[in-house]
Amino acid sequence: MNRTAYYNYIDEKIHTLAYRIETNGKLNMLHLHMHSESFYLHLLNLLYGYELENLNKVLQNVEAIDLIDHKNKIIIQVSSTCTKNKVESALEKEIIKNYLSYKFKFISISKDASNLRKSKFKNPHGISFSPSRDIIDITSILNEILQKDIAGQMSVYSFIKGELGNGVDVAKLDSNLAIIINILAKENWHGNVGESTVKQFEIERKISHNELDSAKDLIEEYSLFHGRVDSKYSVFDSQGSNKSSSVLATIKREYIKSKKGASDSDEIFFNVIEVLKNKVIESANYSEIPIDELELCIDILVVDAFVRCKIMDNPEGYSYAAS
Repeated sequence: MNRTAYYNYIDEKIHTLAYRIETNGKLNMLHLHMHSESFYLHLLNLLYGYELENLNKVLQNVEAIDLIDHKNKIIIQVSSTCTKNKVESALEKEIIKNYLSYKFKFISISKDASNLRKSKFKNPHGISFSPSRDIIDITSILNEILQKDIAGQMSVYSFIKGELGNGVDVAKLDSNLAIIINILAKENWHGNVGESTVKQFEIERKISHNELDSAKDLIEEYSLFHGRVDSKYSVFDSQGSNKSSSVLATIKREYIKSKKGASDSDEIFFNVIEVLKNKVIESANYSEIPIDELELCIDILVVDAFVRCKIMDNPEGYSYAAS
């Protein structure tokens, strides 16, 4: 696996954890928050050479401080709430007086903090705190990982793989996607579904516009694989086979059929997935794939079609830029 593959895996797992934190996922929120503190403790130690430990193991229910490094004199609050009020609330706590020789850092584990870094904060106890430097989010962490050589990325990859699970086998996913794209591309289709240029747009807005409830989690999670699908399509299309248009046309046609008998958007969305799965299984070209891997690939391809505006309605006046 090369540097790009390691980084893509790390990116995917950290964003998936962030998504679960933001939406509460399927886990108990208290348990998830505790797990996040432990995860970021070890990740930050690995990235920055800190010697952080969990302060809550020494002092129960400490406000404002989650992690502490006595050697480097750093205290950290880990939070899924990324607001000016949240930071100022921590800075004004009485316990901060005990650590005035330390540096305060704030870690946003679910939200982008670029705007927060530009803010000015009340710091009544005068602890060392520079918003531009000491507010850390997923983007800044990923940038730090990106700067590492392959050995450094492999070290982070091994940690995340052990902490968050194996996740998706990238090599197997690529292989399965190729098989399924080949099968779906052999479908007979007529007409043009329009330009297949990938566009980037506000996925949340489209989900809301279509009143997708049950499909929301799946779309938000698997939209992370859009780049991988695009890469696979590009390889096929560069060989002159134009498989992306064929597959997207097949998905769009099944979407149009599903609209006729479905009662709501969620039903339509999942009907498309089910029909495509059956098409692949029944195909003469089908090489048996474990059902969970097959379903994952079909889910990813349908979500990709959603991202590309091939299925479901777009909000009125919607404007989006090429990625």
